[in-house]
Amino acid sequence: MKFLVSLFFLVSLISCASSSTGSKLPSSAMEISPLINGAKLPSMMVSNHKGKVVDLSTELKGKKSVVVFYRGGWCPYCNVQLQGLRKIEKKLKKLGWQIVGISPDSVSSISQSINKHNLGYKLYSDSLVNAAKGFGLAYKVDDKTNTKLLGYGINLEEASGQKHRALPVPAVYLIGEDGSVLFNYVNPNYKVRLKESIILEAAKELK
Repeated sequence: MKFLVSLFFLVSLISCASSSTGSKLPSSAMEISPLINGAKLPSMMVSNHKGKVVDLSTELKGKKSVVVFYRGGWCPYCNVQLQGLRKIEKKLKKLGWQIVGISPDSVSSISQSINKHNLGYKLYSDSLVNAAKGFGLAYKVDDKTNTKLLGYGINLEEASGQKHRALPVPAVYLIGEDGSVLFNYVNPNYKVRLKESIILEAAKELK
């Protein structure tokens, strides 16, 4: 339990009780107000890899879910994370958990990621950042950062198909069957991701 307590403490340092659901997005990753443990998921419309619009809270209802927010298929750290989740997917399934990935990528980009990484778990397109806002993870990329990304050949508007230039802070949430947050890890430093072994241990303790 010590590692869980430490993680909960880390999250509490960067989390607030309310989520960023307003129309104006925070101007940096450090200003978000993510959902905390005990919160219930609001209604959030996203698209599956076939382009069908669904309510994420309904999709997760009745299932224990490991929800992973990532920045997009263009992000190397995110791709490593998506691949790493495959290592624990079977073990999570045995424990009764499903993996769900969410990013602002367009439906076509989501489909490409599924094929590229041969993923067996679900990915959802949150191109309108409804889910990122619902979880309180969304922020708007500033002009300086956007210019830097463009220099690397990364166009956020093309990736999402939208002009909001918004991204979610990478996060991992364990959601109960009733739609309540059981565990969360949110880190504004996009280079630091939660290890698969810790996700698995958390899922074991929350089974």
